[in-house]
Amino acid sequence: MSGLRVVPAFRHGRERLYVCRADGAGVAWYDREAGRVDLLAEDERDAVLQALHPFLTGPVTVGPPPVPTPAELARLTLHPDDDLAPNRPGEALLVALDRDPGPAHRLRPDPRRRALTAEQAVGRALDGLEGAGWHTLHSVPLPGGDRIHHLVIGPGGLFAVHALYARRARVRIADPMVALGRREAGPLLRPLRSAADRASYALTAEVRPVLALVGPAEVTVTAEPRGVRILCDPEPADLARLGGVLKPADVEALHGMARDRNVWLRV
Repeated sequence: MSGLRVVPAFRHGRERLYVCRADGAGVAWYDREAGRVDLLAEDERDAVLQALHPFLTGPVTVGPPPVPTPAELARLTLHPDDDLAPNRPGEALLVALDRDPGPAHRLRPDPRRRALTAEQAVGRALDGLEGAGWHTLHSVPLPGGDRIHHLVIGPGGLFAVHALYARRARVRIADPMVALGRREAGPLLRPLRSAADRASYALTAEVRPVLALVGPAEVTVTAEPRGVRILCDPEPADLARLGGVLKPADVEALHGMARDRNVWLRV
């Protein structure tokens, strides 16, 4: 017997199997999704593979851990309180509703809950792009109390996505005005462009604004929005078809920068 034991654990949302000595010191770990066994002690290769044998699924690559990239090093040194990556879709609204849920009985639905529904619906669609090389940060705070609902970074570039609840409503867009049903139109596209410009400044890269409409009955565009992409659900996944703008290393570097809360303090 090698004396090694296998301990399952989760890191960054992925399952790993750690191989440890009797004293608890780790000598290797197995990432099923990547099909890789990272060895810290080359002289224990045979013993590690013997211990992992019942858990291996298909061919695996065995070798020393890869050298971390600058983006990975930046993430490892980021304080958990400053890391925006764990934010849930609608994080800011969830916190606000938890602090102040409002009266139990209302004549009209709480608009914050409708806004939360929209952000969660769009957030789920955008999170589904992760496997295609995209990253999404939710509820990115900006100075002055503003925020970006969803910041999307991937092969097709960077996008500041604003989710708008439009369930069964007729939406009329005449740049910069947006009207829902019988409500009075408002210049929604102006703050959306402003948020994208602020993100461009913070990240020193072009960030394009996107308006994501959730559940509209009909959309009429009488004046084509300048530089703003309009998406209707379930179209957010259509961003996955965009590419040719950023290389994978650039995507990771920009994501590593954008997830740091302190980056947004200067905009």
